Amino acid sequence: MLAHLINRRQRTPQAMLMHKVIVFALFSTRRQAEIIRLTWDDSHKEHKRILVRDMKHPGEKLGNDTRVDLPEEAIRIIDSMRKSKAEIFPYSPDAITANFTRACKLLGIEDLHFHDLRHEGISRLFEMGWSIPHVAAVSGPRSWVSLKRYTHIRETGDKYANWLGTQLAIDNT
Repeated sequence: MLAHLINRRQRTPQAMLMHKVIVFALFSTRRQAEIIRLTWDDSHKEHKRILVRDMKHPGEKLGNDTRVDLPEEAIRIIDSMRKSKAEIFPYSPDAITANFTRACKLLGIEDLHFHDLRHEGISRLFEMGWSIPHVAAVSGPRSWVSLKRYTHIRETGDKYANWLGTQLAIDNT
């Protein structure tokens, strides 16, 4: 999918940087709605953290501003973005959904949803041997109970270590 999106961007320079959005979602474990609200002012690179405004919460819609840790790969994606607007990823949710859905359809990928990137990212952190508190510092749940579904995952190492997709996403603007 990344190769397809990068190729599309190279053919159509005004196309959104969807490959960067996808890689950021994977490594940051952020939801689509959270990604589009991230601003440059909320990014604290020196502390490897970012403020996620109005993070999803089952009982509250607004005011759930939460600081979360960012893995190095997510920071590298942010660093590769151009500061053209207040938002790091200045896209609408409809544009992201349309691009993701279109790419899946063109590539014959069935039953893949943008939110699956969050699950993959959280699973990866547990596979790397991270503790529940450490994963929670990145994923930002209000309670660790929501992370219990991942605790059965075996520690297998980082399957994305030296993954070419990260570098491709950073290099292709």
